[in-house]
Amino acid sequence: MDYTMVGPGIVLGLGCVGSAIGCGIAGMASHGVMTHVAEGHGKFIGLSAMPSSQSIYGFVLMILMRNAILAGKVSALSAIGIGFFVGLAIMFSSIYQGKAAATAIQATGKQPAIFGKTAAALGIIESFALFAFVFAILLL
Repeated sequence: MDYTMVGPGIVLGLGCVGSAIGCGIAGMASHGVMTHVAEGHGKFIGLSAMPSSQSIYGFVLMILMRNAILAGKVSALSAIGIGFFVGLAIMFSSIYQGKAAATAIQATGKQPAIFGKTAAALGIIESFALFAFVFAILLL
């Protein structure tokens, strides 16, 4: 059996699973808040989509990892380790960003003026996925 592309598949899969869960959590919150407020729905939708960016990190890493394996720079076993642990970091970042986005949506629904402040916290959570992404690139 050939395990060559397991690592790239893991990093992509975990990134996409995390994004789906995070967007789902935030999306449910936005639906609830939109039933109570008459305007600003675009902000809620934007916040609920923020965890989707981590799937892009997983996709780019999948491509870079595949290329590194095919070029002989990274072994299949190393790629599995990198893919699994970096994928977990990306996945958990997405999930918790979705949870934070849900509370940001609820808070913004009550006080629209704090939208920017709540979005800043989401950027901080995103940075951990970005750190994992950049550090994985350094390993490749």
